Amino acid sequence: MQLTPLDWIFVALYFLLNLGIGFYYKNRAGKSVDEFFLSGRNVPWWLAGTSMVATTFAADTPLAVTGLVFKGGIAGNWLWWNMVASGMMTVFLYARLWRRSGVMTDIEFSEIRYSGKPAAFLRGFRALYLGIPINCIVLGWVNLAMVKILSMVLGVDKITALGLVLCLIAITAFISTMSGLWGVLVTDAVQFFIKMTMVIVLAFSAVKAVGGMDQLILKLRAIDASRGIAEGGAGSVLNFVPDLDSVWMPMITFFVYVGMTWWSTWYPGAEPGGGGFVAQRMFSAKDERHSLLATLWFQVAHYSLRPWPWILTALAAMVLYPNLSDPETGYVRVMIDHLPPYLRGLMLAGFAAAYMSTIATQLNWGASYLVNDFYRRFLRPSAGEAELIRASQVATILLMAISAVVTFYMDSITGAWKMLIITGAGTGLVLLLRWYWWRINAWSEVSAMASAFVVSVTLQTAFHLDSDNPREFAYIMIITVGITTAVWLAVTLMTKPEPMEVLEAFYRKTHPSRQGWGPVAERVKEVVPDTDGWANIGCWLAGCTLIYGMLFGSGKLLLGATMAGLGYLAVALLSGWWIYRDLNRRGWASIAK
Repeated sequence: MQLTPLDWIFVALYFLLNLGIGFYYKNRAGKSVDEFFLSGRNVPWWLAGTSMVATTFAADTPLAVTGLVFKGGIAGNWLWWNMVASGMMTVFLYARLWRRSGVMTDIEFSEIRYSGKPAAFLRGFRALYLGIPINCIVLGWVNLAMVKILSMVLGVDKITALGLVLCLIAITAFISTMSGLWGVLVTDAVQFFIKMTMVIVLAFSAVKAVGGMDQLILKLRAIDASRGIAEGGAGSVLNFVPDLDSVWMPMITFFVYVGMTWWSTWYPGAEPGGGGFVAQRMFSAKDERHSLLATLWFQVAHYSLRPWPWILTALAAMVLYPNLSDPETGYVRVMIDHLPPYLRGLMLAGFAAAYMSTIATQLNWGASYLVNDFYRRFLRPSAGEAELIRASQVATILLMAISAVVTFYMDSITGAWKMLIITGAGTGLVLLLRWYWWRINAWSEVSAMASAFVVSVTLQTAFHLDSDNPREFAYIMIITVGITTAVWLAVTLMTKPEPMEVLEAFYRKTHPSRQGWGPVAERVKEVVPDTDGWANIGCWLAGCTLIYGMLFGSGKLLLGATMAGLGYLAVALLSGWWIYRDLNRRGWASIAK
């Protein structure tokens, strides 16, 4: 793709803007570790929520969505659409609890909920395990996406593209280490605006290249006909729900996605009950209300506002490039071949924005684990603020270097997604219940993590089940979740509960629902019980309906099914009213506070 001097000017201006933001927040970030990692816990809901959206809008996401659409049509996106239930559960059942906890990271939570050596081990192990290998896998697939993009756009090989990506990640690490979370949050907001604008422009260009929306639909139906699929029949590219008899989505696999994955599996950005960078943003929010509203805005934008520009471009790529050996590259090919020349620099800046927003968060979040939950907790408990900030900067550079190595050996973005889903299978339920059942202890979490890893790896190595095979993926999930759940429940009941004084302190601090905490609640009667349990469940269901109503409604309107689209949007509107009414009852509906 030919880039003009004007294109490079746009790219340069983008980087200068990011550097300017970094320098602006340099002094504030250097005040304390709390400022560096949590922005002084004074972030408004809209900024915290937008940062979450920007983080999950990485350079890899549109490429992975394109691969899913090539393989399974629009319905291929159920690989991640199924996480709506988990996300909305975080909003209404966990966001306020996390904010009340007062911790710096979700891993630090281990030592306010549990006690003794098991709690310390859990905190240290999770800090290293999630902070380095798991975090670097995420960084690796984001880097891989940028390598693919630069290889195609600039016509260079993988090694050269990886070198350019290292330059990008170095710039990002420099800004992140200099400005802390404030710099990450503000650059995220700017980057989200840039990349959202450009993916809409690209979707418009892609549809225009096919001949318009009507022609796109006709040509996709022709693809269906070539596969022996009648218009609107099972397995159509345009269907929102998959054909449950298809090779790529057997019924058992769809059941696993919608009935199991969302609550049973730890996955970055969609942890059951919240965690990782999502928890970090909740901790940084001004108060409980801002924490809830931030996660609500995140879920709406993540699932309802962003997908369709990606999906439309992917559908156009199916028509324009039907025989791609690597379908994930279809998205970039549309950009190279059909984006107007005067917009290519802005589009490249948009990809850089998508890349840098995710990288900055992953580096800052991963460093928070290594410094707060390992270095300060176990190696240097007496370290001062200046030393901890220097350690944070070193940890950021370390993560950057390791992620580059991971990228070199990684080939598939969606394959990495599935690997993390399987590795964390079965751990989700204990993460949900630790807030709502007093009997869970540190050994519950330790046994869940260990058994999930051992069982999933054994099934893939000793029994040769292939996670890329949809049916075998489902078997791995079902077996791993079943065994892991049985193991951690047995361990919980065979080991002692946490000391009552620890449970009482936790209950006083977070005051979760009385249900599941009866023995503890009886001892701390001065804590006013949470009576919003059923209301929270109602809002959770309404939130899921809101998301799917907006997602399917806007999709139907774009694809010409006007009445169906309006019907879905009406359901979404009703669900939104239900949520607003409940928040208004609690005095939290106003966003002007």
